[in-house]
Amino acid sequence: MTATLQVSPSSVFVVSGGAKGITAQCTIKLAQNQPCKFILLGRSKITEEPDYARNCLEEPALKKRIMENLLSQGEKPTPMMVQKIFNQITSSREIKKTLAAIEATGGKAEYISVDVTDTVALQEKLNTVAQKFGQITGIIHGAGNLADKLIEKKTSEDFEKVYTAKVQGLQNLLNCIHPEQLQHLVLFSSVTGFYGNIGQSDYAIANEILNKSAHQFKKHYPQTHVVAINWGGWDSGMVTPQLKKAFAERGIDIIPVEIGTQMLVNELHPAFQNQSQVVIGSPMNLPPTPLESELKSYRLRRRMTLAENPFLYDHTIAGVQVLPATCAMSWMIHACEEIYPGYRYLNCKEFKVLKGISFNSTLADEFILEIQELSKADGEFIEFQTKILSKNAQGKTHFHFSAIIKVVGKVPEAPIYQGLNLTEDNIITTIGKGFYQNGDSSLFHGPAFQEITRVLNVNPDKITVECCWQEISAQAQGQFPVKTHNPYTTDISTQSLWIWLNHFHQEVCLPGQLTYSEQFLAVPCNSPFYVSCEVENKTDTGVTANFILHSREGKIYSQILGAKAVIWPMKMLSKK
Repeated sequence: MTATLQVSPSSVFVVSGGAKGITAQCTIKLAQNQPCKFILLGRSKITEEPDYARNCLEEPALKKRIMENLLSQGEKPTPMMVQKIFNQITSSREIKKTLAAIEATGGKAEYISVDVTDTVALQEKLNTVAQKFGQITGIIHGAGNLADKLIEKKTSEDFEKVYTAKVQGLQNLLNCIHPEQLQHLVLFSSVTGFYGNIGQSDYAIANEILNKSAHQFKKHYPQTHVVAINWGGWDSGMVTPQLKKAFAERGIDIIPVEIGTQMLVNELHPAFQNQSQVVIGSPMNLPPTPLESELKSYRLRRRMTLAENPFLYDHTIAGVQVLPATCAMSWMIHACEEIYPGYRYLNCKEFKVLKGISFNSTLADEFILEIQELSKADGEFIEFQTKILSKNAQGKTHFHFSAIIKVVGKVPEAPIYQGLNLTEDNIITTIGKGFYQNGDSSLFHGPAFQEITRVLNVNPDKITVECCWQEISAQAQGQFPVKTHNPYTTDISTQSLWIWLNHFHQEVCLPGQLTYSEQFLAVPCNSPFYVSCEVENKTDTGVTANFILHSREGKIYSQILGAKAVIWPMKMLSKK
């Protein structure tokens, strides 16, 4: 069939978990935008409200009446017993309120008390309502459970409770409603599935399966508007003032109900029918992982090929694709961060290029990243010694790169660059692509690295350049993706020294040692940033310089201090 993909009065949505909470609020907003028909699913039963509870809305007063009623029946009320009855009453009230709000828009709604993991009951009850409402045209799958615990404390029952509501629930809905008839499939996923979160391994798995299911469903049924929405935290009753404060400390924004519900309506517009997954919410910046006192070591293995890393074709020296030193640094940094989620890269000391990695006949079958913890303080920092090495066919070890990496629980606030000078002196008038692949004295880099846009000023001690790195695709980034550290912008920043050296000395250079690097903020992609390169020393064989990457206002994103570069014969860098 050919779906209209426009929500209309004839649309019939099945909404799991849709009678209460945020899913209910989203459903009401959708009905306000386009009154249609909704079949709301939930495990709660609608119970007849007892006489003693009528018109009693305040929690303390209602609980008091529940206790009084139990006492009048000769029962001895316990807090658990009172809470159970209170929950039943308030649950029924909320379901009725949701149904009334949908009816008030001109739409129609019916509630089915059913567990979405019970296929037989679900099929039977859906068929009954569908006979009255008409053919079901959409699914909004919002059902879900939580059982937050550290993984070593989770039970199989915890996992099943969380997993089945999301994954088995979706499968059962699709077993009961023929996919060919669906115009809309909306899956309520979570940023936890996208970013991960401590204590929610089961929840992350279940939501990531929803994300992958959305892509797969769209592939098989391209006529359907499919979207998995990875929601962040909502500003609802579940988010207490204490939780809001904790979110704020972690830099996590919460979604106002009015804005979030409107975002659902927006996502169902036909213009977005080919976006199978969206993230609405802040990244989950994790709190620092608890540390043990023992200093541990790790070994990671990686096979690298040109096919897996297309960006390397833009880093060709003397006809050979060479791994940028900044990519080696990035592998070290991200591996250290991933060992202890919640800790962020702060600095890198004593980074050395021992033997570069060339993608020719010398390329090893695999490379090993060795990581040794040097020191650590719980909640504060971990310092690692890292080395990248390989072994040849004869078993001989070759060391390629080494560095000391430090990750911290909290990154210091970005300082302001005191030497800021963006005055334009028009001494070097070359712009953009003119710096690159334009003869022996120009930069050798290909398009992925051709992002110095202009030189603002230059003198015998310093050069200031403007850069703008246009983000390349994830496929092009290959095994060296941009995460907290961006190896591409770091490489681009060092190109400024090349321009200075060529201008004043008609020489070129390659990196040898990045003595000390530190990062406070991510360097922006697709918008300008600035590099101030301060030349500290120049000899016949090398140059020492500082590279400060900063905003137009001088806020420092990152800096490389005391970097050493080796003067290189121009003819050795030219393409063969």
